[in-house]
Amino acid sequence: MDNIIQVRELTKFYGNNPAVDHISFDIKEGEIFGFLGPNGAGKTTTIRILAGLSQPSFGFALVNGHDVLKEPLKVKKTIGFVPETSNLYGELTSFKNLNYHAELYGVPKRERRTRSLNLLKEFNLIEHQEKPFQTLSRGFKRRLTIATALVHDPKILFLDEPTTGLDVMSARDLRKLIKNLKKKGVTIFLTTHYIPEAESLCDRIAVIVKGKIRVMDTPENIKAQVKDTEILEIALDQVTEEIKNQLSSVKGFEALVISDNQIRIHTKRIDQIILPVIEILKQGAQIKTINTVTPTLEDAFVKITGLDSDIMKINKPEKASV
Repeated sequence: MDNIIQVRELTKFYGNNPAVDHISFDIKEGEIFGFLGPNGAGKTTTIRILAGLSQPSFGFALVNGHDVLKEPLKVKKTIGFVPETSNLYGELTSFKNLNYHAELYGVPKRERRTRSLNLLKEFNLIEHQEKPFQTLSRGFKRRLTIATALVHDPKILFLDEPTTGLDVMSARDLRKLIKNLKKKGVTIFLTTHYIPEAESLCDRIAVIVKGKIRVMDTPENIKAQVKDTEILEIALDQVTEEIKNQLSSVKGFEALVISDNQIRIHTKRIDQIILPVIEILKQGAQIKTINTVTPTLEDAFVKITGLDSDIMKINKPEKASV
């Protein structure tokens, strides 16, 4: 497959601080490419540059053969862009929002109604076509925003944190829609801070932290980086500061992840660390369960970045409109 997006040494400064720091990557036509990282990592800045909405400080990018700096209008005609916060008109109905954006994108007048209705059907919004956008649920708003980005039949779709703020069922339905778009040949660039989402949707993932890409590969190959790591997972009734301090002094840990009352220990040799760990825990907590588990993409993220995976679970502040 050909590379439909090419990025070389892309850099964006805000003052003296690089939000994006000399990143390079290619995206193949028809794939779902994920940009995975915590909030503030540079994901939205990157996607805005590639969508022609922001200028880089250095480097260049080609989107469907068009230079994002020199040909931003040509870039915008070939892509659909879905920001984290919706850009639709609250007082217009679902149908009118679609029809209006079809007009903006130059869709021939004779095709606008048909395209709008087809998208409403495809996204299960047909019964909401006469409802003002502002009255829709958060999940339906997200669906309509994506449908609108597809009204001019773009080859590439940029999705910035598409499931943030959605309930579990709405997020699940949206992921199904994204997979269906891939089946139709749409290339998708997806930013997310939700590790399971990246693992389930993306053909390849770039992990970005503080503006730099730490690793880029398929989810399977990224997980393979921790194939020799054993994970000891222990659930407790409580995790005290004393337990945390004592565990941090045990030798043989590759990583120690504590979330709520659950402890995950990454090690090369469980047999060497399990007894001292249990002795520490017995002094200040009750062990509910103890298991060895297969390393996940989340475990690989912890090893590669050195960050606690909890940093990925912090949502951005809620916006007034989604």
